[in-house]
Amino acid sequence: MCGIIGLFTPSPPADLPRRLEAGLAALRYRGPDDNGQEIISVAGGSLALGHTRLSIIDLTSAGHQPMHSADQRFAIIFNGEIYNYRELRRELEDLGCEFQSDSDTEVLLAAWIQWRAGSLPRLVGMFAFVVFDREAATLTCVRDAFGIKPFFYGQEQGNFLFASEITAIKVLKQRKIEVDWQRAYDYLVHGDYDTGPRSFADGVLHLLPGHLLDVDLRNGQLSEPQRWWSPKIAERSDLSLGQATELVRERFLDNIRLHLRSDVPLGAALSGGIDSSAVVCAMRHVEPELPINTFSYIASGSVESEEVWVDRVNQHVCAIPHKVVVSAAELAEDLDEMIRAQGEPFNSTSIYAQYRVFKLAKEQGVTVTLDGQGADEMLAGYNGYPGQRIRSLVEQGSLAEAWDFLDNWAKWPGRSRVDGAKRAVAEMTQGPLYDALRRLNGSRTLPPWIRPDSLEERGIISRYPRRRSDNGEAGRRLVAELALSLTKRGLPALLRHGDRNSMRFSVESRVPFLTLELAELLLSLPEAYLISPRGETKHIFRAAMRGIVPDDVLNRRDKIGFETPEKEWLLGMSETIRGWLRVDLNLPFFNQAEVLKEFDLIAVGKKPFSWQVWRWINFSRWYSHFVAI
Repeated sequence: MCGIIGLFTPSPPADLPRRLEAGLAALRYRGPDDNGQEIISVAGGSLALGHTRLSIIDLTSAGHQPMHSADQRFAIIFNGEIYNYRELRRELEDLGCEFQSDSDTEVLLAAWIQWRAGSLPRLVGMFAFVVFDREAATLTCVRDAFGIKPFFYGQEQGNFLFASEITAIKVLKQRKIEVDWQRAYDYLVHGDYDTGPRSFADGVLHLLPGHLLDVDLRNGQLSEPQRWWSPKIAERSDLSLGQATELVRERFLDNIRLHLRSDVPLGAALSGGIDSSAVVCAMRHVEPELPINTFSYIASGSVESEEVWVDRVNQHVCAIPHKVVVSAAELAEDLDEMIRAQGEPFNSTSIYAQYRVFKLAKEQGVTVTLDGQGADEMLAGYNGYPGQRIRSLVEQGSLAEAWDFLDNWAKWPGRSRVDGAKRAVAEMTQGPLYDALRRLNGSRTLPPWIRPDSLEERGIISRYPRRRSDNGEAGRRLVAELALSLTKRGLPALLRHGDRNSMRFSVESRVPFLTLELAELLLSLPEAYLISPRGETKHIFRAAMRGIVPDDVLNRRDKIGFETPEKEWLLGMSETIRGWLRVDLNLPFFNQAEVLKEFDLIAVGKKPFSWQVWRWINFSRWYSHFVAI
């Protein structure tokens, strides 16, 4: 796991080496074990490449980057891990390739040279990398299918720049970073972020998951980002539920085996839910003698606490447990550092619980952790996506079955028929009618603390940024929504949180659910395999894990996850929050006087508490640290 940074400039400034060094310093947490840099003359300009290394596989200097091909035509800088590098290496050796190290980076470079973009679907791993082709004078920038590893880029005055984090981009830029108003509005009002190419920094873009980008250094032209992988949702009918269950079990266990490859100590983040519990139990299943360290956040004394389930799994696998309990005072103390680590605003204090889990892993000497992220988006987790499932049944003409599903779904904790019906209606409406329904449900596009005139002057779209699947088809609305959640809405934000929090403590977080083979299998199954007619989420996976995960864990009907007592935390530090919100951001669209007025009403109980409070805090602190200075 590493950090990468680069800049191509047709007119190299005298301070280019200093700026590259400063950019590497901004990425130091991502790679404390080694760093490398080169400035290469090409196409009449200069290409600066930098890399910080967290050594996980082949700890020797043979894994140093930038790494060049034997003929010096190609160079690569790479952030991530290729778990099946040994299998790929054997295949490449059969084709005549020779290797000088046991590094997955060398295998990745050889695979790119051999197959170019055709190598990407072969990779089992997480990655963001850049390949320089000296002969063609091009850069190719690539991001993994799910966006597990970050990649930011932009153009400025003829320069092309990129990095693993915006903090490093900021160092390379000649002009001051400004906030992207559209992204700020979408986040503050609707909680929407990490759902498209725009970042919170104006002009700085995400390379989207499953995309690649070519840069011609001779003329500075960027290609349109090309999608090298997209989820397919066509249903296969050749697998019974029993056959599909066995196949899911086999592929998940294979994923766990590959993700355990490491030359440094590893452990697991354990929340107590089905996904992380399955990861931990599968680790024990495939490696009976492996010492397993687990790291858990405990919401002590709260109804959100999952400690009983954490203990159940630890006892089942004979793990070495490590737990962290968090207070509001600690949140206040660590808030600014966590916001700096994240680089962009985010949606809840649960991210702080995760932050502390990775800090705990670092303190215990563990460099690699496995995590259950991504399972919900492939297995119809969370609340089971009832609106999409009901729509599928209606489109199939199964009206009675749709009614029965709603009735059964509503019997689970935290659900109701009214909520399920609302979701179904929302799924089947769009345009002005959808916006009207949101207003009836209490959603506002222009709350009092937003100045609409300023937004209109900038051409900001002040409505809910609804994103719908572009590959939906009748009767497959649930899996279409899952495909969207995997790559465009939902999972990208969660993966960002995990990447920045883990990298802040130089810990590599691995997500064994997220492989192309498993995703393509799950998205091809009948929807009833994912959520049963009785409303059971992750139906097939629960069945697949029988005999590996304790039955009482698999039979859980509630879902808590990384929930924190956010209301108690934030209202318990009201005076501190008032101080933060009083800092003048000088943003024309953001009416801070109204924000303070509304917060005071919430603090004294005259208005209900909402996640909006956290958005105000997070955005204000981020802006103060990242943009205002």
